[in-house]
Amino acid sequence: MKSFNGATQLRKLLQEPGLIVLPGAHDCLMAKLVEATGFPGAFIGDGAVSVTRLGRPDFGFVDLGEVVNRAREVCRSVSLPVVIDIGTGYGNPLNVQRTVSEIEATGAAGVFFEDQTWPKKCGHMTGRSLISQEEMAMKVRAAVDVRENDDFVVIARTDALATEGFEAAIGRLNAYGDAGADVGLIDALESMEQLERAPRDCAYPMMANMVENGKTPYLSVSEVEQLGYKISIWPETLMYAGFGAMQRAAAELRNDGMVSQNTRDGMSDLMTLSNFLGLEEFYQLEKKYAHE
Repeated sequence: MKSFNGATQLRKLLQEPGLIVLPGAHDCLMAKLVEATGFPGAFIGDGAVSVTRLGRPDFGFVDLGEVVNRAREVCRSVSLPVVIDIGTGYGNPLNVQRTVSEIEATGAAGVFFEDQTWPKKCGHMTGRSLISQEEMAMKVRAAVDVRENDDFVVIARTDALATEGFEAAIGRLNAYGDAGADVGLIDALESMEQLERAPRDCAYPMMANMVENGKTPYLSVSEVEQLGYKISIWPETLMYAGFGAMQRAAAELRNDGMVSQNTRDGMSDLMTLSNFLGLEEFYQLEKKYAHE
């Protein structure tokens, strides 16, 4: 694969007009699908890593090595800017520096981390608690200081809305921006009023998070853009779509002894998927390196 600098590409997108839409890509196949569909980048959520690698919900089970491995796999498979969710950064500011260095070395374009205590939970689940604003600001500063490429994007998330309220969440995000964060996110916004106010009240670019059946009103790309957000993630949309289809096919196979034609009409198949992944290229390479 040709050399590609995802961080520089993402930084360029941040400086250009328009919303940057990043679907979640929990593995290489999904990343290739995102790339082929024409999206400008992708996002790897640690919750999706937990679900697909461990078979556990987003409840603080994933460790640094698992996220780094998934980031490396995905970033090698596509020529797209990929943003990696690193949870809370896996420790104090020094741990954050190690985490950011490990992630940057995978070829990722940036990181996304929050001000929860560890173990963290999905922002749309109950039972979260926070570190202090001052401690999170130092973790942001540590992340910014350690990056080797100044284009590498640092995204700071706050979960303060649920425990401290909207005004406190804005205050935290602005402090994180002062510490050097490039983009901010208030997770689990609960109303259109909050969605409208956040990009107005935050002093630097904002990210929106669209989660199916989450706490935040579910908007279209154009609606999110009109509100003034710069990045929007749909972190688990493709995973949920795939799981729903797998549930239906599994139930038919178990209950009826086969998958119906109607279901098969909505599925891919062996050769379609193999060709999408470049089967013909591998045949040609096999031929090129064959010996008599």
